[in-house]
Amino acid sequence: MYAYETLSQATTDLNQRGFSMDFNLAENCLICNGNEYEADDFEIVEFYRFEGDSNPDDLAAVYALEGVNGEKGILVTGYGISAEGRAAAILKKLKFRNQDSIH
Repeated sequence: MYAYETLSQATTDLNQRGFSMDFNLAENCLICNGNEYEADDFEIVEFYRFEGDSNPDDLAAVYALEGVNGEKGILVTGYGISAEGRAAAILKKLKFRNQDSIH
C-alpha cells in the first residue's frame, strides 16, 4: 500500500494511478461533473486520513473509489469533528474492498 505525508501528495498520486474523477457529496448520492452516482455502486479501494499541521481538529479523509462500471475517482471529506452529517450517511453506503486499504 501507499503512504503519503500530505493530502496533496495523495490526491496527485491517486490521479496519476487513474483515480481521475473528482467526487463530491450531495444529499443522497455522489456527484462528479454534474452527474449523480449512487454510493451503493462504489467501493472504497483505498482510504487515507490527514491531520492539519497547526490544528489537530483540522482532519481530512481521502477515499479512492471504484464503481461497478469501472469509474475511478477521489472523494475528499472532513473527518472527525469537521465531518458533515450528510457525509456520514453516504459513506455508510460505501463498502471497503478489503481491510488492507485502510491507512
